[in-house]
Amino acid sequence: MAASGSSFRIAQGQIEIPTALRKVSFALCAMNFTICLMAYLSRAWIYDRNGLGIPTDFISFWASGHLAIEGVPAQAFEWDILKRIEVAQLGQDFEGDFPWHYPPPFFFVACALALLPYSVAYLGWILASLVPYLAVMRAIVGHNFGILLALATPFVFINALVGQNGFLTAALIGGTLYLIPIRPALAGICLGLLTYKPQYGLLFPIVLIAAGHWRVFISATVTTIAVFVASWLTFGTESWLAFFHWLPKSSQAIMTEGKATWWKLQSFYSIVRYFGGAEQLAWTFQFTLAALVAAGLALMWRSRLPYSLKAAALAAGTLLATPYVAIYDMVVLAIAVAFLVRTGLRVGFRSYELPALACTLVLVAGYFAAKPTGLGVTLIVSILILARVGSWWRRPAPGVSMAGG
Repeated sequence: MAASGSSFRIAQGQIEIPTALRKVSFALCAMNFTICLMAYLSRAWIYDRNGLGIPTDFISFWASGHLAIEGVPAQAFEWDILKRIEVAQLGQDFEGDFPWHYPPPFFFVACALALLPYSVAYLGWILASLVPYLAVMRAIVGHNFGILLALATPFVFINALVGQNGFLTAALIGGTLYLIPIRPALAGICLGLLTYKPQYGLLFPIVLIAAGHWRVFISATVTTIAVFVASWLTFGTESWLAFFHWLPKSSQAIMTEGKATWWKLQSFYSIVRYFGGAEQLAWTFQFTLAALVAAGLALMWRSRLPYSLKAAALAAGTLLATPYVAIYDMVVLAIAVAFLVRTGLRVGFRSYELPALACTLVLVAGYFAAKPTGLGVTLIVSILILARVGSWWRRPAPGVSMAGG
């Protein structure tokens, strides 16, 4: 199911990156770096011109970590209490809230960040979570170009500017998919750690059972239990009770009342709500899409489809199936693109694939006009994957390989 070490090195030497792809990726990478640098130098990132902290998502990590260190992690779920801590650290008030929605295991990360000065924790978190993301993208592509491709993703600077965990989520999903055929136990560990964002792991049990990847399934289950027990012993029963108590209230605020604003979410559900659709209609569309995605993935993973296409489809499917997709989590789509690029570098790109990926840049730009265009980006990538899948099924099925067709 995977190339040997020697064939991998030979393939590395034989891979030729299309000039246009290399130039565009380099330009986007430079753009991401320039935007982040300019934002920092112009005091539009981390601290403003008055030396006060700029309100972003990261403050919820840092403040929740402080509450956990002080022995009251359950208070992190109290929006009013958490905001007082956030305002005190930033030195200024702000509209809205930056709440804590994560299950107690993520307190381990928050506590580590809270031990550091705010600016050090902010930058350190971005860099520390960026490293595994880059490593996974390089491994999937099978070439150093994977690092450039990872940094070229337009969602990189969005995730960096708000200090979110999109890099970590993408690294765990990508690590799981890359390791399934070669290191199933490690793949299960990655999947078990992904439970800090359970909405992105819902499809994995379906495909693992469909494909008979029982070692991955068992490893993920054991890891999940171990993480649960470790967080329970460290942060107490109260933290878990508070999580389950506040979960429906958070869901009510975000998914029913739209307090996060609909254009900031990138799901089928949110786009229906954005255009004025009723909640029931939005859930109907979302559940229908999720069911179709789950059924399609189960069929793909039971088939002899090349593994790279299975992995690409699952990475894209995780974003389509959940109603809660924040813009920073769109970094996960880079994993699907990486598997597509891996296939293209080995068997050739189709004439429409690179132009189609370039078109997604226009949709990403629409986000900055307060438009929920992320779903369109995911759909374009998904269509490219399905086109590969369809052509493969129309020809005699080859053996399973990581190269794809």
